[in-house]
Order: sequence, then C-alpha cells, then structure tokens
Amino acid sequence: MTEQAHITLKVNNEPVEVSFAPYKTLLEVLREDLNLCGTKHGCELGECGACAVLLDDLPVLSCLVLAVECDGRRVTTIEGLVTDGRLHPLQEAFADLGAAQCGYCTPGFLITAKALLDEHSHPTRDQIREALAGNLCRCTGYQQIFEAVEAAIQSGAAGVEVERGPRSAGQEEA
Repeated sequence: MTEQAHITLKVNNEPVEVSFAPYKTLLEVLREDLNLCGTKHGCELGECGACAVLLDDLPVLSCLVLAVECDGRRVTTIEGLVTDGRLHPLQEAFADLGAAQCGYCTPGFLITAKALLDEHSHPTRDQIREALAGNLCRCTGYQQIFEAVEAAIQSGAAGVEVERGPRSAGQEEA
C-alpha cells in the first residue's frame, strides 16, 4: 500500500481534509481528489498559467506547488469566484466582451486578474499586461482580455464604487 499524505486546508472558503499520494501537485489534488476541474492542466512546466490559483491570496501556478506544502493554507480556484450563485464581475466582463474563446486559459487569466485587482484597484493597461504576462492564450490575441479586465474595473470588480451621474425621475438603476 502506498503512503498517503493528509492535509487540512481551506478551499474556496470551505474547510477541506484530503488524503492523496505525497508526490501530487496542488493541481492534481484539486482536479483528481477534490473534483474542482475549473483549474486547467496545461504545460506542467509553469509556463502557460492555465493552472493558476490563489494560495493565501497570491497567484501561484498549481502545477509547480506540491499539495503537501498547502497544509493549513487557503486556496481559491475559479469555482471560488462565484458568490451566492453570481459570477464575479471579472467573469461577467470576460463573457460580455468575448475575452474567452475556447475558454481553456480563462480560469488562469481570471484568477490572476483578481489577484491584481485585489492589490491595485485601478491598474493601468501596462500593469494589467504585466500581471497577466505569465498567462498564455492561443485564441484571442489578448486585446479582449485586457479590455475585459478594464471593464470589470469600471463595474466595481476591485471593490471600488463606480461613480454614476444623477438619475432622472423614473429612471431605473442598471
């Protein structure tokens, strides 16, 4: 019988206990043992960003992190961006602006963009480009991705209230 590692961690704000082969990466444990398949299996070399998750609120490439190193830590996956059944503003902007073509790289971009917005509420286009530089997309050419992040900022994704002009009588709030 193969030795099993056993850890306790918080995944998407839920306490989780999991046992697995000690050689498994965080990516493998998330997908194979916890059935959280939104985090994608890409290059296994840390070069594509498809496997990005937040580990204690910092973006990491889960294919490069051994799961045994995550005992007692917090992990946020793409599934954890949904709150009360509602998409995160970044997810809405990606969908609305066609920033996801095939969608394979999208979870990594969204997680990385969320980490950026958590740190900088109004990043410049250059800061967005730099933050997302480790994520590869073979479909969109990146323009729509950058625009979606900017649109999410305007919608208040970074916890910043969007300034709205006065409404006229009878006008509904969007």
